[in-house]
Amino acid sequence: MVNSQGHLAPFAGSLGSGIVRTMKPLRIGLIGVGKHGSRYAKHIVEDLPQAELSAVCRRDRQEGEKLAASYGCPFYADYHSLIRDTRIDAVAIVVPPALHGEIVATACEAGKHLLIEKPLAVSVAEARRIRDSIVASSVRCMVAHTLRFNTVVQAIKAHIAHIAPLHTIYLSQRFEPSPLVWLDQKAKSGGGIVLHTGVHSFDLLRFLSGCEVEQVWCQTAQVFTKETEDNFLMLCRMSAPTLTGAVAGSRSTLSRSGLIEISGEKGQILGDHAHGFAYLLRGSDRIPLPVEPLVPTVRETLKAFVEGLQHGRDFPITVEDGLRAVAVAEACYRSALDGQAMKVER
Repeated sequence: MVNSQGHLAPFAGSLGSGIVRTMKPLRIGLIGVGKHGSRYAKHIVEDLPQAELSAVCRRDRQEGEKLAASYGCPFYADYHSLIRDTRIDAVAIVVPPALHGEIVATACEAGKHLLIEKPLAVSVAEARRIRDSIVASSVRCMVAHTLRFNTVVQAIKAHIAHIAPLHTIYLSQRFEPSPLVWLDQKAKSGGGIVLHTGVHSFDLLRFLSGCEVEQVWCQTAQVFTKETEDNFLMLCRMSAPTLTGAVAGSRSTLSRSGLIEISGEKGQILGDHAHGFAYLLRGSDRIPLPVEPLVPTVRETLKAFVEGLQHGRDFPITVEDGLRAVAVAEACYRSALDGQAMKVER
């Protein structure tokens, strides 16, 4: 919400109440409490005294009711009922992205602020519809590109000016095969590792460099998956004329890593956000960068969302950020299909 001076107004509880509630917990309804959504629930209840888990919604009624009972909050089998609950101030959406559009539209009609798990949508067209619904409403929205809150990423961001101007950025995330069956069901997931993990790196390309991804060339592969890709390699041209990027991803290795390698005119930075280290390279010297201990990034994302609403702060990650990451993913899929470089929609 914007006050008469054009600044964001502090959160004031349920819309239309007229009662300032900045000292009371933000009442969050959580839609989706599966493997990842359960992390959201745990952090809201255990780590955020400024927030309250007011209701949960899950398609698996038995598991949903069990979790709701353990946290002492209502359970809804239908997200419409949760969103209509007048006791709820904001909604966190942690479901397959193909479901985001309908849920967002319903929340906007009800005036409920939104935290949307990445990816924002399964296509640029759907992401635009989501953005337009939010812009046309009084709702504030943050997209949960949680990797921005990783302490290695934060340390690299803080020191990147020391090696500027930048020349290349290489990002790689590698994981074990996913146990989530729906991720390899394209009708539900919308895509594989490019869409669900690659968007983290696509967002970091912009976050770390301050530049846009303009053109991509991408190849994908299937090692264990049947309907979607579980490996990819993407090369890209950035909006800065001397900067190029590359992103790799895998969900077919019994190991984890999160490599970040950035080169610039005045040196290099090398780090791994999964293993918690970062170095500045000058000549043959390797200088450790100060990195805080790794923290739960979902917790930090929730904290930024809650504080943004309660104190009228701008969210660090916008709907536009989410849309641009989806645009890069969509260009990657077009490139992999046609075997040619593709422009990213702006």
